[in-house]
Amino acid sequence: MLNNIGLPGILLIAVVVLVLFGRGKISSLMGEVGKGITSFKKGINEGTAELEQEAADEAKDVTPEAEAVTEKDKV
Repeated sequence: MLNNIGLPGILLIAVVVLVLFGRGKISSLMGEVGKGITSFKKGINEGTAELEQEAADEAKDVTPEAEAVTEKDKV
């Protein structure tokens, strides 16, 4: 059904939506959608950074305990 719409159908739907909701309502709705997308991307980046920080914290000390003790004795 949706693969038969074509360009004239899409334009007709856009005109009907514009008439029903008005330009101001659609503009504010698109602004909210943009803010939501920005917030989502920010959350994804923060989550990724947090996971990378945890992995870096776990990987900082890879020296076995036996070698760590001998290093301290030498100093």
